Amino acid sequence: MALALDGLRVIDADTHLTEAHDLWTSRAPAKYADRVPRVQEIDGRPMWVVDGCELGFAGGGGVIDRDGGKGRALEALFEWTQDRIHLGAFDPEARLAVMDDSGIWAQVCFPNSIGLGGQGISDVVKDPELRLLCVQIYNDAMAEVQADSGLRLLPMPVLPAWDPAACVAEATRVAALDLRGVNMTSDPQDLGAPDLASRAWDPLWEVCADLRLPVHFHIGASLTTMTYFGTYPWASQDEDTKLAIGGTMLFIGNARVVSNIILSGMLDRHPTLKMVSVESGVGWIPFILEALDYEMSENAPQQLAQMSMLPSEYFRRNLYATFWFEKTNVPALIASVGEDNVLFETDFPHPTCLYPKPLDTVEEKMSTLAPSVQRKILGENAAKLYRL
Repeated sequence: MALALDGLRVIDADTHLTEAHDLWTSRAPAKYADRVPRVQEIDGRPMWVVDGCELGFAGGGGVIDRDGGKGRALEALFEWTQDRIHLGAFDPEARLAVMDDSGIWAQVCFPNSIGLGGQGISDVVKDPELRLLCVQIYNDAMAEVQADSGLRLLPMPVLPAWDPAACVAEATRVAALDLRGVNMTSDPQDLGAPDLASRAWDPLWEVCADLRLPVHFHIGASLTTMTYFGTYPWASQDEDTKLAIGGTMLFIGNARVVSNIILSGMLDRHPTLKMVSVESGVGWIPFILEALDYEMSENAPQQLAQMSMLPSEYFRRNLYATFWFEKTNVPALIASVGEDNVLFETDFPHPTCLYPKPLDTVEEKMSTLAPSVQRKILGENAAKLYRL
């Protein structure tokens, strides 16, 4: 059975756009021209450097090579530079060509070099004025990418997560640039701010709800979660297996984020706020929601009584998650998570990406779903969320 694609614009809700080497230097004011992120060769390797500090390897940010082949993840992520990675990993025009070839109309894009939630640059840069400038230059560049693509590339701007008031101001600013959501670290306490359960963040949630900016929590989008990433595998595992274990646990790690969001009270105070668990899959969601209902009834019944709904019911109203590789009992899984709460992703050009023919890859399993459900997951849910 073919997918129900007639007249549907497929929307890919999780991809990555590697930062151009001149993204900051070409846009910085003169007084900061030698302090913003730039690429320098250090010990024979291209490295991102900002204000005299190393930010990380200036790699290609993916596993698809210039000829379209899929490489070994360990080598590609830590050795490939932009002269070897597929042009579509960092060149917006080349990315559009990849999308056309893949049957995808629009893609939501997340960063690479600055941290999946922007946490890397927020941690390394200590000068408050420079740190905010780096975030704003990135967001301005992403607004240009979106505009130049005709709303086919939808980069998510990062927020200055060390300061709730600065986040409110930046969310308001990027909304005026027509960006369609925000990308937030899951652990701003790593950067000196309150954790997200604090009422200090209510002004940000209010602005995001009012301006219809969904808040995105990508896996690995905090210093805390990336610290966990290195501890998940046993030390005796080989390096490729360590990467596989770390990736698997990062998916499930977003259960921690979703659980804290639901039980924080923020969704009662901001019932129209939308949030997305990005690159996490969906298979763990039914169990976690059932567990939250049970655990609260057993261990925190007074707090449960103060909530307007069961924990599991908040997910249906406020949250989304992304789906790409899972294939076991898909109809029951989607019914349990909610057909209105699932977005399709490819994760291009990262190690787990569906490439080169993502729709062919998912055709068999998605054909087990009713055509109306297929269309929601492949595009309609995202079109509504991102106002396309």
